[in-house]
Amino acid sequence: MPALSDYQQRLRHLTEGLKRAGVKRTHQRLEICREVAAADTHPAADAIYLGVRERVPTISVDTVYRTLWLLRDLGLIGTLTTCGPSVRFDGDSTPHHHFVCTRCGEVYDFYSAEFDQLRVPKEVRAQGIVQKTQVEMRGTCLRCARAKASRKPGATRRRL
Repeated sequence: MPALSDYQQRLRHLTEGLKRAGVKRTHQRLEICREVAAADTHPAADAIYLGVRERVPTISVDTVYRTLWLLRDLGLIGTLTTCGPSVRFDGDSTPHHHFVCTRCGEVYDFYSAEFDQLRVPKEVRAQGIVQKTQVEMRGTCLRCARAKASRKPGATRRRL
């Protein structure tokens, strides 16, 4: 049997997680799961809504939000905030970390065995039981850095 693609693994994780939790797997919820599983970009709820709406024109924004928060509350997806006001959703439940560009807000996944093995400081353990660790790094992505570097220093605009 061929190995499942990343998309298939993420979709299976979401749908089986709903089943284990005893949550009804409605057509709308399954379409939201498909959209989340297919996304590699950590989309906001509005982007997920627009993607699902192409296949299910009658879906409401409220249904998308409620389903995303349900998936998050069940531990099936993650959330992160970026430089903007909206929450972004992460359908990849495997151990990974994030690089967030502070200029454009893009979020990039990266994998690091070294970060996966970070020891939890005793000051944190004194606060409670850590269930998951994830490193988030912030900086300027290569695309934004290249765009900035390509602008000539001291260039002025001509007035019309």
